[in-house]
Amino acid sequence: MRLQNKVALITGASSGIGRETALLFAQEGAAIVAVDVNDNGGHKTIEMVTQQGGRATYIHADVSQASDCQQMVQHAEGTFGQLNILFNNAGIMHSQDDDAINTAESIWDLTMAINVKGVFLGCKYGIPALRRANGGSIINTASFVALVGAATPQLAYTASKGAVLAMTRELAVIHARENIRVNALCPGPLQTELLMNFLDTEAKKQRRLVHIPMGRFGEAKEMAQAALYLASDESSFMTGAEFVVDGGLTAAYVTPE
Repeated sequence: MRLQNKVALITGASSGIGRETALLFAQEGAAIVAVDVNDNGGHKTIEMVTQQGGRATYIHADVSQASDCQQMVQHAEGTFGQLNILFNNAGIMHSQDDDAINTAESIWDLTMAINVKGVFLGCKYGIPALRRANGGSIINTASFVALVGAATPQLAYTASKGAVLAMTRELAVIHARENIRVNALCPGPLQTELLMNFLDTEAKKQRRLVHIPMGRFGEAKEMAQAALYLASDESSFMTGAEFVVDGGLTAAYVTPE
């Protein structure tokens, strides 16, 4: 098992990438600390992990609140004795996120609080725990949108994911000699509840699919496999990286007919 005897804390674990990663990490031997504000979804994730024979615990935490982030790390160490993997995955994509003119300041602030401050606070309290465990892996969920521009604007989300990439690089360099690796996972468009709620018409979906060479949206399970590589010792010489898993989108100019 690739994560045997490791403890993984996963934010945004009630659905999508977070849930699939919790299930996969548990299959690979990790104990799971699932974190979310959606308690029903979070408990369902725990139920699914335990049904397949894994060890897991759930804690309610709003990643934009320092006290919640401190408590989630304390819960991980208190329950399983250590923390080895921190997956800062929680994020939002607001339906009213638009361009600079039409995005309300409140939408900007909310997006930054969860998508950027949440990663900062996760690292603020998670890194000391990784030090106590003699190192580990941090995975921050960014996005392909931080690497390319789009005429279908979601400016706050795009800017927030760019900030996650910058933060990831700096943290990777700061902690490189401490056996703490920090990498960013950059998913392409996925068939998840988060994106499908945003792309609420077939026209919106097709507007994006035309740019993906593989001709389909990705699946959360595929991102979990990428996260597993970043969490495992197989990526032991990898830090500060932008791990792009996007069906070829960022490599494309003209896509296949």
